[in-house]
Amino acid sequence: MTTLDNWQKSSFSGGGDGNACVELAAETHTIRLRESDDPSTELVTTHTLFAHLLHGIRSGTLGSA
Repeated sequence: MTTLDNWQKSSFSGGGDGNACVELAAETHTIRLRESDDPSTELVTTHTLFAHLLHGIRSGTLGSA
């Protein structure tokens, strides 16, 4: 289980303390993602797959045929 201290809020979520943000916790073998308004629901992936996702988002190729 990930402790509350490990979660980091996305810089794209704004500067407030609201509940409309994405949070990430990096562990040794996994990356955990959650929305702050529903912290009990987490997505878990590997560092490699998360890096591929970020590359696809940044390059604009995510979702292209």
